[in-house]
Amino acid sequence: MRGIGYAAQHYATQGAKRLISSSGGNAGLAVAYAGRTLGLPVLVVVPETTPQRAIDLLQQEKADVIVHGTSWVEANALAQSKRTETDAFFHPFDDPLLWEGHASMIDEVVADGLRPDAVILSVGGGGLLAGVHHGLIRNGLNTTPILALETHGMASYHAALNAGGPVTLDAVSGVATSLGAKQVCQQAYDIAQTHDIRSVLVSDKEAVDACFSFLSDHRILVEPACGAALAAIYAGYVDLSGFKNVLMIACGGSTTPIETLTQYRDALK
Repeated sequence: MRGIGYAAQHYATQGAKRLISSSGGNAGLAVAYAGRTLGLPVLVVVPETTPQRAIDLLQQEKADVIVHGTSWVEANALAQSKRTETDAFFHPFDDPLLWEGHASMIDEVVADGLRPDAVILSVGGGGLLAGVHHGLIRNGLNTTPILALETHGMASYHAALNAGGPVTLDAVSGVATSLGAKQVCQQAYDIAQTHDIRSVLVSDKEAVDACFSFLSDHRILVEPACGAALAAIYAGYVDLSGFKNVLMIACGGSTTPIETLTQYRDALK
């Protein structure tokens, strides 16, 4: 919502008459919410694999929803074809406006008096990572490492770091669907060339178990994409003994009700 909201406000001031997205997940929901708040119509094109719950949530935000294609690529192609000169199109992660909006997270943390010496987050397409990095740099936290978590089936960032540049995975798999970008943005890879980025992979089961641990500890329900980051601590993947101020970014959960999370847990036993 931070990145999408910032971008939506920018586009509105530039005269946009409609907002368009091709994401049925958190990004699409954020566009729908931003459009309703700003009084602008919203069109969201989603693939056939989108859960009905996500479609219902989009429609609750008054968005027009078109279901098209078997993958995001096909849905995105149709969304792009619907654009006019007065429309604003939202990429779910590869947009400097989104990164600027996400960066405000670090501004607020520092304003509250915390200067983190490590940040833990999940990586899908790399938009959150790019924004957090931007926020760290402009707050003078150039040496603060970022621990970038993915599940084994959604490891496009890990693959990029190993390949020496963004590569397209043949397929993504698993329950952490919000991390399901087959290729990360170039910016996410470039950051790792100058900043301390530590790529960590966890299993689907560890991500889901972390969601339940977080729910028990904090009474907040998040989805497996967020659970991947939480698993860094709950599954003991990261030695935090050398850090004093660790910032955990817990985000995402709009499309995963407790019933679905329970089904995942039972299936992954």
